[in-house]
Amino acid sequence: MGSLFRSEEMTLAQLFLQSEAAYACVSELGELGLVQFRDLNPDVNAFQRKFVNEVRRCDEMERKLRFLEKEIRKAGIPIVDTGENPDAPPPREMIDLEATFEKLENEMKEVNTNQEALKRNFLELTELKHILRKTQSFFEEAEFHHQQMQDPALAEESHALLLGDEERGGQPMRLGFVAGVINRERLPTFERMLWRACRGNVFLRQTEIETPLEDPVTGDQVHKCVFIIFFQGDQLKTRVKKICEGFRATLYPCPETPAERREMAIGVMTRIEDLQTVLNQTQDHRHRVLVSAAKNIRVWFIKARKIKAIYHTLNLFNLDVTQKCLIAECWCPVADLERIQLALRRGTEHSGSSVPSILNRMTTKQAPPTYNKTNKFTSGFQGLVDAYGVASYSEVNPAPFTIITFPFLFAVMFGDAGHGLIMALFALWMVWREKQLLSQKGDNEIWNIFFGGRYIILLMGTFSIYTGLIYNDAFSKSLNIFGSSWSMIGVSDEEIENNEMVELDPNKTDIYKAASPYPFGIDPIWNLAENKITFLNSFKMKMSVILGVMQMTFGVCLSLSNHRFFRDPLSVFCQFIPQLLFLLCIFGYLVIIIFYKWIAYDASISSSAPSLLITLINMFLLKYTDNPDDYLYTGQKGLQIFLLLVAVVCIPWMLFLKPFIQWRASKSGRPSVRFGTVHMQVNGATEDTAVIMDQDEGEMPPPPAEAMAAHKEEEEFDLGETLIHQGIHTIEFCLGCISHTASYLRLWALSLAHAELSEVLWSMVLHIGLSFKGWLGAVITTMVFPAFAVLTIAILLVMEGLSAFLHALRLHWVEFQSKFYKGEGHQFQPFSFEALMEDHN
Repeated sequence: MGSLFRSEEMTLAQLFLQSEAAYACVSELGELGLVQFRDLNPDVNAFQRKFVNEVRRCDEMERKLRFLEKEIRKAGIPIVDTGENPDAPPPREMIDLEATFEKLENEMKEVNTNQEALKRNFLELTELKHILRKTQSFFEEAEFHHQQMQDPALAEESHALLLGDEERGGQPMRLGFVAGVINRERLPTFERMLWRACRGNVFLRQTEIETPLEDPVTGDQVHKCVFIIFFQGDQLKTRVKKICEGFRATLYPCPETPAERREMAIGVMTRIEDLQTVLNQTQDHRHRVLVSAAKNIRVWFIKARKIKAIYHTLNLFNLDVTQKCLIAECWCPVADLERIQLALRRGTEHSGSSVPSILNRMTTKQAPPTYNKTNKFTSGFQGLVDAYGVASYSEVNPAPFTIITFPFLFAVMFGDAGHGLIMALFALWMVWREKQLLSQKGDNEIWNIFFGGRYIILLMGTFSIYTGLIYNDAFSKSLNIFGSSWSMIGVSDEEIENNEMVELDPNKTDIYKAASPYPFGIDPIWNLAENKITFLNSFKMKMSVILGVMQMTFGVCLSLSNHRFFRDPLSVFCQFIPQLLFLLCIFGYLVIIIFYKWIAYDASISSSAPSLLITLINMFLLKYTDNPDDYLYTGQKGLQIFLLLVAVVCIPWMLFLKPFIQWRASKSGRPSVRFGTVHMQVNGATEDTAVIMDQDEGEMPPPPAEAMAAHKEEEEFDLGETLIHQGIHTIEFCLGCISHTASYLRLWALSLAHAELSEVLWSMVLHIGLSFKGWLGAVITTMVFPAFAVLTIAILLVMEGLSAFLHALRLHWVEFQSKFYKGEGHQFQPFSFEALMEDHN
């Protein structure tokens, strides 16, 4: 059953693994990535499971590795990615890894602590050096200020400023001072606070340190200022120090005499040089440690995550009564049972166990997960389908059909050969450089989306080139490749000179060669015609209806495949047949008369052709006239009445017949439901093989009475609920046929919008440069072309492309898939190391 058109056949299996072989077997299954384990301990707390301590140890290893990774990135050291994917290490190697990580973490913490202490000392000495250099001018100013205060003329003012109410008593005044550094951004507030708290009785001088200083904790560059504050009295001294402490200013001792300051500065410079040497050695040692760790940290991460994933999976298992065997339940594809068996065998051999692992298939009433095998080409299209809803188990998968229909419907709306070529070349570049771009995969989410859909974009661009050639439209211009079928030979020069427009009559053989129409696509003369939009609107509108009805009919036919596969003849007779008749009797008939009108009416009699829209409306209103010109063909009235009656009969057919048959079947009594039990068989197991055992198909013991009663109550038929459910689906289908057919007209609307935008962009931008001649035209065209290129990519490719993409997506999700696709399944999520690594990356 598993194929491109349906999900893989799945089976529920039971694994019996020896305790010593369980780790190795799960490791091999993780590398294989084809088994989805079920949790057999849903009621057990995560902290009470058997391998919770091992999971905690793995968490601790990951924490240490993240710490090392942070330090490596902070140091600007590139992390080497060799592409190596090591196997999960055996449990005994986990101890060695823990010891290695512990040693590296402790070493790094010790180095960081020492380096931080050294940087803090270096910062303090540097700040002290700047203080000793900057304060000399402060002291000179303070000395000058002190001399001024000895002047009798300023005695009264100085007395009020620095002494307050204290008496000088004729003694010379001695000022105290403190010196320090403060962050530059805090200085204005600091100065204001000093002035207010000390009532102006302090003298503050400050200057900025030219070079920023490094913060020893964060490593950031900080701008600081040196300040010195002069004051008198212990009370002001205490107050000043409290303010400095509040603003996190650092105070340093500063000698009063120049000789002492000079001597201290020499000592500080010597200590700074020694400290710089020690800092350089510490930095080199730290760099060597981090470079060594950067070479292996990716491999360490992979190993730690694989170990953690294995133990997390083992926590889903149950222990048997002997405590020597682990029991697991898992979903796996039937087609890959042999590969799973080989993986279990390898795991048993690696562990050295003498008892083989056993794989036993089980029967269950639970819906299996949906598993569609994909590759790098089909995964994008499968993602589009799964975004609407994961297919129910064994339901028809729309993805293979979407590979063709999605880019085609996109191209019908986007149809421009020039824009399609740009899009296809961009996608081809991504496909060509696939490996390099994969290795450089970053965190840019928009780029990752484009790269993930590279094959979708490639097909959309390729189909757009095709539809652009059909429309004969490339950057809003037509290509006269084969020569137009229209000619101006029969038009006189006088007629051309006297008229702004010349009407070309297709009935004249010298003007239009009806026997040799334009071989491929639309004749290029229509690009010059005044009635171009009228002609293209009629063509594209009818084409949209035809494509829509064809895709909806195909969707209904796919529902037949589902009914036959699930052996549901009742749905074939009561759903598929009336749905198909209803759709074809109305809209299939509309498509047929569209083709009939194109074939039966040529240019000579086209003016007398009846309107298709009026014909369809009159068909529903049963409004017919006696005028033969109002009919497309003879017998039209009788056929249309018959088709309308068939469509009307299909509505109660869909609505009542299936619930009635189900109701009669429930009244007459159904055959009892067969309950299955699991029989396990271990005969034939050898020491070097993993055994696959099938369900015993012998006689089943009868189910208990309680189970039968519960099942009968659950399966009891409810006619009212069934009628409501069927009524909803009938109304949805009948109204949907009308609304969905109208919805396909978006193909025409977006195609028209794209063509008109392209023409406007050409005429209002690039045409400006092309309208000039000579060197002036070349210069203006060179200046205008970049704007034309940017607007073409931004508006016509990106914005219009996204719009057409979304509309094509809606047509598939709603109009096409609603005819056969339920999308009520759940995704197959196997235990896979590859998926685990992708999630972490």
